[in-house]
Amino acid sequence: MRLDTNDREIVEMLQKDATLSYGVIAERLGLTEREVEERISRLSDIRTKILIVDDEPDTVLPLKRALEIENFNVIEAQDGVEALERVSAETPDLILLDLMLPKLNGFEVCQRLKQDEATSSIPIIMLTAKSETSDKIEGIEIGADDYVTKPFNLDELKARIKAVLRRTAP
Repeated sequence: MRLDTNDREIVEMLQKDATLSYGVIAERLGLTEREVEERISRLSDIRTKILIVDDEPDTVLPLKRALEIENFNVIEAQDGVEALERVSAETPDLILLDLMLPKLNGFEVCQRLKQDEATSSIPIIMLTAKSETSDKIEGIEIGADDYVTKPFNLDELKARIKAVLRRTAP
């Protein structure tokens, strides 16, 4: 699990004084109590978090189930804008990113994430029906860590996910 600055500060505060209330932590960090509560809840789940960004339920549902069976914490986004919001709120350990998305395409999402210091180290695997070599090259050049074309073999994708996580582990 990747921690942002607020998460680290919450952990430090609780290590010094485990009796601090959500209200006190929220006040010190300039957050809402609800946001502090959600962050603390999220911090207690130590599973590797994967964000699936795809607008096709036929892709998301079986992939989500297969990854949850492998004990990954799986979250979802259905378009590029929601993906950026989820990354900011959830800080996933890895992103599976479709290219053809509503609102903001996968290339743009990848580029924005890789240009932002807070999210640049999150590994991204492009997961798309676009199989042209030029698309693969563009994805890799803007920062994707791997590129898998649909339809994909689920066992191969899980192996690629584990390989990318091993390479990028802190």
